[in-house]
Amino acid sequence: MSMTDPIADMLTRIRNGSKAKRKAVDVPASRIKREIARVLIEEKFLKDMVELPDNKQGILRLYLKYSRDDDPIIRGLRRVSTPGLRKYYSTEDLKRTVRNQVGITIISTSHGIMTNFKAYEKRLGGEAICNIW
Repeated sequence: MSMTDPIADMLTRIRNGSKAKRKAVDVPASRIKREIARVLIEEKFLKDMVELPDNKQGILRLYLKYSRDDDPIIRGLRRVSTPGLRKYYSTEDLKRTVRNQVGITIISTSHGIMTNFKAYEKRLGGEAICNIW
């Protein structure tokens, strides 16, 4: 049986792993998941990412980050755009999210996957993938 939303599966694995205080979570690899993980590492929500070989598509091992009190850095993670209902942000919409938002939104733009802050600086709109705080 094929999965209808692999990005939501990745986000759920990260959310569940951080709540269970796991050191790392394994996710089936894809290009868009690699880019989302890269953004999460750049924004200091994850420690590191290692790609493990597999007979199929490969596995991404994502190392989760915790505070000194052993609380997860990721407090919330929510999928915005789903396969059934896509959500797109224009530059004006991003202007509002930059001002009023706690955390970041990961946006898929024509120049790659980036945060809402970088997309707004570059004056780009795109599909909102997820919110993280």
